[in-house]
Amino acid sequence: MGLCCCLPGADINDYPPSSPDQETRRRQQAEAAERRIKEHESKGVKDPEALRRKQRQKEAADKAIESQPSKGDGGLKWQVG
Repeated sequence: MGLCCCLPGADINDYPPSSPDQETRRRQQAEAAERRIKEHESKGVKDPEALRRKQRQKEAADKAIESQPSKGDGGLKWQVG
């Protein structure tokens, strides 16, 4: 038993390359990275658009609370006694 790597009389250039060229590999890696980023962003979120709407509503509510004039003492009183 020996190693069989190619057919007798066949040239090594007759076989397809074992790995894609560098440009194809870079493109595939970039696509995979973008896919992983999208999956990570949406992990655990059923509806990402609903989440964004809720975040915007919360930010608007926080801004509205901050823009209201305060009553000076904040409405809390200390009683010692």
